[in-house]
Amino acid sequence: MRATVLVDNLTKNNLSPEWGLSFYLEYEGKKILLDTGASGRFLQNAEAMGLNLAEIDCGVLSHAHYDHADGMGAFFACNSKAVFYLREGTRENCYGKKWCFRKYIGIHRGFLKTYRDQIRYVSGTYELLPGVTLVPHSTPGLEEIAKRVDLYVKEGGRLRPDSFAHEQSLVFDTPKGLVIFSSCSHGGADNIIREIEAAFHGKRLYAMLGGFHLYKSSEKEVRALAERIRRTGIQKIYTGHCTGKAAFAILEEELKDCARQIYTGMEIEL
Repeated sequence: MRATVLVDNLTKNNLSPEWGLSFYLEYEGKKILLDTGASGRFLQNAEAMGLNLAEIDCGVLSHAHYDHADGMGAFFACNSKAVFYLREGTRENCYGKKWCFRKYIGIHRGFLKTYRDQIRYVSGTYELLPGVTLVPHSTPGLEEIAKRVDLYVKEGGRLRPDSFAHEQSLVFDTPKGLVIFSSCSHGGADNIIREIEAAFHGKRLYAMLGGFHLYKSSEKEVRALAERIRRTGIQKIYTGHCTGKAAFAILEEELKDCARQIYTGMEIEL
């Protein structure tokens, strides 16, 4: 399979970066869009790279935050046939909170209603295509992680720590092993690897791609995560976006050639 980064925080060319993430994925003759960044910039970059998103067969939203979902309107304007797959826990209710301040960080309000005809909600482990699976979290107690990083959902007029019920991993079965896309890994990159290992018992793990949400983490926390990732036995890590520059440098130091920095326009053969 082949993955192209349509938008990320970084760029090494004339393509436009932004705080967001979007992947163009090619697998067994199918074209899949994972996330849409925070605007229509991913679409402009795709056009500059000669990629026609009108040919996308289906889309996946990794989780319900604006920096992965707010380009959906631009995508649906150019592709009226592809269905976007969202986790059934997806709502327009995600907030970031610090002290007494709160900020809405969810999907652009109204998108779920406006584009409902091209949105499908899935539950459990869901086979998107042969060899392509959507996997929800199965790790208990993720609310404790949410508290540490100040991520909440609003329900019944009150904020509660996010359980990340709206977050899902996109997994590909390849000759080299399982390839995991988890765009922000809010539930913990090591937890997600273990979740996939449990869901595909006996399958070899090969690579994980996406953000690891470490830009607010301490050096001690990042080094501890790197050790937990090493113990999973996964062979390749491609990360960027919310991982952060300082955290990536630590991951690279700890995991050596296993860790690669992603950037806007990067093409990855898997």
